Amino acid sequence: MIDPERPAGWVSDGEVDTSAEDQEEMPLSLRLSIADTLTLGNATCGFMAVYFTTTGILIPHLVGSEESGMARHSAATAVILMLCAAVFDLFDGLVARKLRSSPMGAELDNLSDLISFGLAPAYFVLVYGMVADDAHQRVSAVAAIVVLLAVVLRLARFSCVTMKDGMFQGMPSPFGALTVVSIVLLELPFIPTLLAIIGTAWLMVSRVEYPKPRGILAVAMLSWIVGAMGLLAAWAFEAPGGQLLLQTGCALQVVLGAVIPLFATARRVNTFRDNRRESREARTAQLP
Repeated sequence: MIDPERPAGWVSDGEVDTSAEDQEEMPLSLRLSIADTLTLGNATCGFMAVYFTTTGILIPHLVGSEESGMARHSAATAVILMLCAAVFDLFDGLVARKLRSSPMGAELDNLSDLISFGLAPAYFVLVYGMVADDAHQRVSAVAAIVVLLAVVLRLARFSCVTMKDGMFQGMPSPFGALTVVSIVLLELPFIPTLLAIIGTAWLMVSRVEYPKPRGILAVAMLSWIVGAMGLLAAWAFEAPGGQLLLQTGCALQVVLGAVIPLFATARRVNTFRDNRRESREARTAQLP
């Protein structure tokens, strides 16, 4: 029975609602899972890649330092951190499927990918345009913006478009970031470098289908990343043949980036032809 003399909303000492303690607990949407922790590791690696690109490459160039070894070590460190971010990105998806992911897992993944595979490689391109002998700073800045916007658009589309299981639409941002960095490390003339970077950005927002790294493909990708880290370390410490090995690895990365779309396009053409032939045969079979 309600006491009419009791003020509205008043609760006596003996009627304290114990649910208040439950409300003080952290809501499920703010609890981090193991997969979320890996995703935050991805973001941290991306930020540190920007840090080493700034302190080890850009600042020495601006102050007129002639120590090329420091720039080489910092460039290798920055790229290795991007590779580590790709490893975190690979494992957070696997862990989320095996265990569980929090309600904000997808948002964390997109934000982390934007830092590690959008901002970090775009900034790498920008700094390249400032320190390379034959580069043009303003044109490089435009190329860096193109890379960043391509990753932004790709991640936004990924959240809105439903693809068939096991496939990505457009070059995955980790693969695109590593391809952009590989193009810069190849030290080609400025114009071919610029065109290759813009082409990679276009592939990231294209409708070309790429397989998701699962099973054997995930193992192959992880092995490739570990091998790339070894090549970068050999180059950074000026090991015999390190420069040649690094350029070979970068060239292979660029070739893979160019060949996969060709295979995907050929597969789509063959699928379209097979569907037309089956449709034609079905209509023929229905004729009297």
